[in-house]
Amino acid sequence: MKTKLLGRTGISVSQLCFGTMSFGGDADEATAGAMYKACRDAGINFFDTANEYNKGRSEEILGRLIKDHRDDLVLATKCFNPTGPDVNARGASRRHVVRAVEDSLRRLQTDRVEVLFLHRFDAVTPIDEMMRALEDVVRAGKVIYPAVSNWSAWQTQRALDIQERADWARLQVIQPMYNLVKRQAEVEILPMAAANGLGVIPYSPGAAGLLSGKYLGQATGRLKTNRMYEARYGDGWMFEVAESYVAFCRERGLHPVGTAVAWVGAHPSVTAPIIGARNTDQLKDSLAAVDIDMTPSLRAEIADLSRTPPPATDRSEELKAPRP
Repeated sequence: MKTKLLGRTGISVSQLCFGTMSFGGDADEATAGAMYKACRDAGINFFDTANEYNKGRSEEILGRLIKDHRDDLVLATKCFNPTGPDVNARGASRRHVVRAVEDSLRRLQTDRVEVLFLHRFDAVTPIDEMMRALEDVVRAGKVIYPAVSNWSAWQTQRALDIQERADWARLQVIQPMYNLVKRQAEVEILPMAAANGLGVIPYSPGAAGLLSGKYLGQATGRLKTNRMYEARYGDGWMFEVAESYVAFCRERGLHPVGTAVAWVGAHPSVTAPIIGARNTDQLKDSLAAVDIDMTPSLRAEIADLSRTPPPATDRSEELKAPRP
């Protein structure tokens, strides 16, 4: 397992990050422990969770697993989504962020997290107020590096500008969705991250299992029964891309899951794709990504199987036109 610098933080993280969304849900504590051990044995030192995952059980299980070697790890968690029935138990207000961080630290049995993501953009809280919330928890020593997840490029850039003007701790990491059928991040998010020296840890590199091929030709499964995934990955062209991609991998003797992870990780702006699993058998396929030689030519061949998103100006003809 290789390591990479996380943005401009100066700390090194494994080339894969393990996401613990399944802990306490699809994976019981014993299964979670087995997957955690497999990750550590493979060389992963970077773990991602969130306060909402399985109503806090993900953080609780992870906290028990890391307790004896906490200082060897880089730990990320998130807040934003509802954590209770109270109208203010959600969002990115200073009130909620401070309380959410305190609750996460208790569940994780630690005094700080390296990275705190605002899980989503809060449309009712001004960006400067959200950045002040992150500054509060950084100054309190509870968070080392502020971060955002699922934010657009302009929202992230606006936040960075506010922080720079106020001399606050700057955003250091972003977490966008990115995979072969969800490539919007290539248009502005990834270039913005590169321009600002931000670490990038994309989630869903396997497109919720679509790129594994296991859902092709099936009328059931997570992509059919889960409304969120159905909306995200339900377009017919995505299944066509997945079918072509799986066939491509079989012809080359490549495992589609590990290859999908390696494809995301090979983008020059990406620090570490987030991998996840429900059991150790699934995990092995993702961990195998580190053994795949994702050359620029192989990455380009795989990219050609999918739709290239238009540039920010929407002048698609310029993608093929020669430079003057």
